Amino acid sequence: MHAPDTEYAFDKDLAARLRTLQRPARHGLAKWRPSQLILVAMLLLALGWLLTHTQNRFFQPDTLHVTLVLGTLGLWRFGWWFSHAIRAEIYRRGRWPKLRAQADGVWATGWRPRRLHIQMTTYFEEPSITKRVIGAMLAQIRRERIPTTIYIGTGSAYDEQIIRDFVETYAQDIPDDLAELVFLRQNQPGKRMAIGMILRAINRNGVDPDDLVIFMDGDALFGNDVLQKTLSIFGADPDLQALTTDEEVICYGPKWIAAWLNMRFAQRRLAMQSHAMSGKVLTLTGRMSVFRAQHIRSERFIRTIEADHLDHWLWGRFRFLSGDDKSTWYHLLSCGAKMTYVPDATVYTIEVIKENGLERMVQNFRRWSGNMLRNGTRAIALGPRQVTPFIWWCLVDQRLAMWTMMVSPTLALLAALFDPLYLWSCLIWVLFSRVILCVFLYTYSRNVDLSWPFILYLNQVINASVKIFMIFHLSKQKWSNRGNQSAGGGEGWVARVQNTTAKLQLTVAVSGFVTLLALYIGALPAPF
Repeated sequence: MHAPDTEYAFDKDLAARLRTLQRPARHGLAKWRPSQLILVAMLLLALGWLLTHTQNRFFQPDTLHVTLVLGTLGLWRFGWWFSHAIRAEIYRRGRWPKLRAQADGVWATGWRPRRLHIQMTTYFEEPSITKRVIGAMLAQIRRERIPTTIYIGTGSAYDEQIIRDFVETYAQDIPDDLAELVFLRQNQPGKRMAIGMILRAINRNGVDPDDLVIFMDGDALFGNDVLQKTLSIFGADPDLQALTTDEEVICYGPKWIAAWLNMRFAQRRLAMQSHAMSGKVLTLTGRMSVFRAQHIRSERFIRTIEADHLDHWLWGRFRFLSGDDKSTWYHLLSCGAKMTYVPDATVYTIEVIKENGLERMVQNFRRWSGNMLRNGTRAIALGPRQVTPFIWWCLVDQRLAMWTMMVSPTLALLAALFDPLYLWSCLIWVLFSRVILCVFLYTYSRNVDLSWPFILYLNQVINASVKIFMIFHLSKQKWSNRGNQSAGGGEGWVARVQNTTAKLQLTVAVSGFVTLLALYIGALPAPF
């Protein structure tokens, strides 16, 4: 569904969606409709029958060596995935309930942070979204009675006027000593500069090292009791330096994009809980993260956000456009800081997709994958002792997975040259395995969506393809939000040489990848 045309209609629809999402989530079989259970059972039976009763092409003499490679990769990838699933369950059922009980106990005794600082950036946001975001924030400040300063970085008077009018109308009962609103109009482009400007303002106004600072986006809407559920964790764990929260998505756009985003957030919940077992996470999500203020007092921390960059042998020194959440994460990682994930504090992400759905999907992958690749190399360089062995291997695995993911479809297509029905056997196995994976993912979703097994494989193939492209084009960045920014295009003969070299590298790498696989299965004659 696309966004309603008028502000009133948009706000009404948004309110209805929020009411639905804020209802208690169903668990186990309760979230399954009978028709869905029947369809999945029938699908698994049909796929099982096809795997066992059609002629088995996996163990034919001329394709057995292909099956051995695919089977080995499958055992590795699925084994790694299920290790995340087991760790996530241990965190969800074992470690997290104890931490929540401790945090609630501390909160019940009256513990509160001395002061809360909220830094939020917004840029020509939908008025209904902005009002909802500010309203939810102020409601929780009013209830929890935590002295708070809200710093809002804007690019124009448009967002400022919407917020000012809303606050003057609906927040007159909040005293100035409880909540203070500060606008900062940025004089340099980009979200990173806006955040840096806000952090410098916080430091000028005075901040205690144990104050808490929330980093959030202008379209991140607090769910119920987010302040209590997140801030209390710092009271229960004095060593904790930063945390991030659960997210739900409200998508205005094509239905399949909404299904894809819901699936991505289910994957995020599983992965985040697995990572939190190691006292680290793989990103301090920009939508909503909380930090101890001792870090924002550091000039190095602020400059990391404002001017984070990479020195590359081909692209030279280039600054990062988006990915400020990866920069803050890397800074804390390099300091050995403890981080965690709060699964019961939900922030609602509101996505309004006006362009082509597939184009937006690829754009998001380019941004996410680029941020991951640009930061992954230097995070890996910190070493397993600094990062912790499990998280360090997660970073290494991200770089391996983009190639291993493409081995299976490439080998299947090449093997089809010998036996066209081999591809059919692979398709059956792909669908069967993705159904099994999604049955586990449904544990981390509010609803069951039977399109996920198909979307999951599409997600994996497109994501791996984009990563392979991006690893050779790290300087190329595009962000459709905040003024449709882009970087890494360049002009002149230097840029042409760089782009040509990158394309040549990509061509050689992909050609070599396919050639080696073709040589292995005998699709090409060996040169010696």
